[in-house]
Amino acid sequence: MNRKAILLVAAALFGGLHAQARETVPQQDTSTAPKLINLEQALQIALSENASVKVADMEIERTGYARKGTYASLFPKIDGNASYQRTIEKQVMYMDFDMGSMGGGSSSEGDGSASGAESAPATSNNGIEVGRWNTWSAGISASMPLVNAQLWKSLKISDQDVELAVEAARSSRLEMVNQVKQAYFACLLAKEAFEVYKSVYENALENYKLVEMKYNARKASELELTRAKTTLANAVPDVYNAESSVILSLWQLKAVMGVDLDENIDVSEKLGDYANRMLGDMADSASDSLSLENNSTMRQLAIQAEQLANTIKMQQFANIPTLSLSFAYNFNAMTNDFNFSEYRWSPYSYVGLTLQIPIFAGGQRHNAIRQAKVQAAELDVQRADTERQLRISIRQNLNQMETAMKSYGASLTALESAEKAYNITAKSYEVGSSTLTDLNDAQLAYTQSQLAVSQAIYDFVIAKSSLESTIGADFIDGEGNVQLNNTYDNE
Repeated sequence: MNRKAILLVAAALFGGLHAQARETVPQQDTSTAPKLINLEQALQIALSENASVKVADMEIERTGYARKGTYASLFPKIDGNASYQRTIEKQVMYMDFDMGSMGGGSSSEGDGSASGAESAPATSNNGIEVGRWNTWSAGISASMPLVNAQLWKSLKISDQDVELAVEAARSSRLEMVNQVKQAYFACLLAKEAFEVYKSVYENALENYKLVEMKYNARKASELELTRAKTTLANAVPDVYNAESSVILSLWQLKAVMGVDLDENIDVSEKLGDYANRMLGDMADSASDSLSLENNSTMRQLAIQAEQLANTIKMQQFANIPTLSLSFAYNFNAMTNDFNFSEYRWSPYSYVGLTLQIPIFAGGQRHNAIRQAKVQAAELDVQRADTERQLRISIRQNLNQMETAMKSYGASLTALESAEKAYNITAKSYEVGSSTLTDLNDAQLAYTQSQLAVSQAIYDFVIAKSSLESTIGADFIDGEGNVQLNNTYDNE
């Protein structure tokens, strides 16, 4: 095969590659334009649609019902009752009775018994059946605690259960906000990378056309043409991968937002929009101004510590006597038939006070107190360790933000130099004073600089998001109270 035939085959192969590469670049579909959302809108949607937020709100509702059930113990408990009993075998009663003297007062002379002697008591050998075949009973009973210190303390613990559920719901919201932010910023980074690789592909295509023109004019070698073709071919997979990353990151964002994966939405911002805020955010995040006061984990541990303190007191109150009031009113009827209209109902009622004094329970109450004290000591250790780990996390996030700031500054300088070098090299190659290798090297340096700038911004906003989640600044009003209904304010 001669050289001309080889060139024709290579051109045909490259034509298919060129067409495939052009199909790689997504085209804007105006008929199904996506709905653009910013970060604040994404957070607002997630607050109403996210599954973990819904479950946390249901948990608050559940603990609220549990608290109402505990408070119900303070009110009288009234029950109605009715019973019927059918006697199978009646109870038999036997009686011993004194029949008295059988004669006039003196004994006969011939019986040999002493005068005035006591006669033996007579005994009934036949028992007397007691009761009737049918027994009916109906009435109401009521009871109410008057003095019960243990019950009163349990009501306080129930209140803290609701408070703990509210804080847990806030923790779910904070975690959701952090997840949405990270997914949103991942979308921005994926789109930035896609734009960079798309630009690399377009530059490679232009360079190939330039080399092809030079080759046809016999000003470039076949080696240069082959290398330009290879560079263009290598740019195609990067565009594919970048496009796939954009699609996957959008799916992840939709998942954490709680919306349908087929919903056509897209992010409206760019990572560069957050670059101007980096310096101000860094100043606001000074380590000496950060506190764990609003950290959700620490607040939950504090509530649990209060619960354990109340539990200890509740176990101690188990040694205090209790006083309760009781009342009952019943009707009874006993018959041998089922003629209800002829029944005679006899009322029976009472009201009384019951005083219960704990004396001995085998050490159960004492051991319950000791168990609660050990749990409180365990929680103190856990709380100290958690606070230590959270402070490490704060310092780590601040260090990552500072490193990202420095990387961003260095990357901007490198980007300016790389862009200038690439433009100079491209012009030089057009006039023949630079080689294709020089142009590819300049393109590579320029691409790396673009990605480094985007990566630095991404690292900063991700670290800032983790820092905000750690200090728990969201969903807290000016007085430090939890406000779950407030939508997220991005300002």
